[in-house]
Amino acid sequence: SFQNDSVVAGGGAIEMELSKYLRDYSRTIPGKQQLLIGAYAKALEIIPRQLCDNAGFDATNILNKLRAKHAQVGAHLGT
Repeated sequence: SFQNDSVVAGGGAIEMELSKYLRDYSRTIPGKQQLLIGAYAKALEIIPRQLCDNAGFDATNILNKLRAKHAQVGAHLGT
């Protein structure tokens, strides 16, 4: 495992921001559409997760950091 697991600009940033937007949007609508949009949001996170795995990082830890950063500052952060 690498020593530096920081979150940087780039890989997966667009997917993480789209995922955040879709998750937020899905909470505003009722019914099956909410589940479908939530599932699509989760699927978008596969890209940054795979980038983490390929680099040898703990994907769960990094994705949690990314979600927190995207909630705070926005769209330019990735793995």
